Amino acid sequence: MRWLKKGFLFSVIALLLLSLTACNTGELQKVKVGEVTRSIFYAPQYVALEKGFFEDEGLSVDLQTIAGGDKTMTALLSDGIDIALVGSETSIYVTAQGTNDPIQNFAQLTQTDGTFLVAREKMENFSWEELKGSVFLGQRKGGMPQMAGEFVLKKHGIDPSKDLTLIQNIDFANISTAFASGTGDFVQLFEPTASVFEKEGKGYIVASFGTESGHLPYTSYMAKDSYLKEQDKTAQSFTNALKRAQDFVQEKSAAEVAEIIQPYFENIDVALIETVVERYKSQGSYATDPILDEEEWENLQAVMEEAGELPQRVEYEELVNTTFAKKAAK
Repeated sequence: MRWLKKGFLFSVIALLLLSLTACNTGELQKVKVGEVTRSIFYAPQYVALEKGFFEDEGLSVDLQTIAGGDKTMTALLSDGIDIALVGSETSIYVTAQGTNDPIQNFAQLTQTDGTFLVAREKMENFSWEELKGSVFLGQRKGGMPQMAGEFVLKKHGIDPSKDLTLIQNIDFANISTAFASGTGDFVQLFEPTASVFEKEGKGYIVASFGTESGHLPYTSYMAKDSYLKEQDKTAQSFTNALKRAQDFVQEKSAAEVAEIIQPYFENIDVALIETVVERYKSQGSYATDPILDEEEWENLQAVMEEAGELPQRVEYEELVNTTFAKKAAK
């Protein structure tokens, strides 16, 4: 009889544990996140998802890829998503148009430009002067990649409107295809496309816009001011998970990070992902913490102003909320 009682007791305990597990799963707070593109540039985000850091913080993250900053911001404004991962310049554009519910940058993911200059031919001793007289296939006008690109060109004494033929009317998703089809002598590309082109002999990386443009709040998580006030615990949990992922990426090898995030890049060889992660790590593109500091904010506006795309200067405190990031950094 004693063994029957023990068996019954073990069964009760097992059922209780299953019940508690089910309850905990059911209590996860769902958060809808929209990323502006799928990129190895966002490696810490995928690490947080794959390693279960969000779940550890009680969150269930529903990640959507919404091509284009304007479309991502539209989804945020219309409550299609709760949090947007997009260039910080979009929050300035929204503010300039007028809003009763400001968009707040609350956690920074990347801190440099993530694009590379790709030439059609191999150039062993590249000089920026070689862009003069060329056809340059740039990014969308008004977007951070294009503005940072023009900033770097001017830094090297190249006037984009006079010294080369600048093409920037091609949709973001089709830029790489246009170059592969023969358009342009140079193109500004994100990873992993730049490395894929190099591997396939379609183009060759000759320079990094990230190392040339300085620190910027290039990609940040943002949400409506009302959401951050009403869902402050959710925002804090989200930022805590992000900080854990940022630490992981900084501390672990590019090879380990590549293995973890490969499910998000199924058609790309893990060795190539490792190359890209190492490239971004070596040039300091991944933010080491989620705090968007004032110097970065001012550099962003300087780049926008240089490109003639700054609708109005916006004070740091107006659109940057560091409350969650500072707590997470501790």
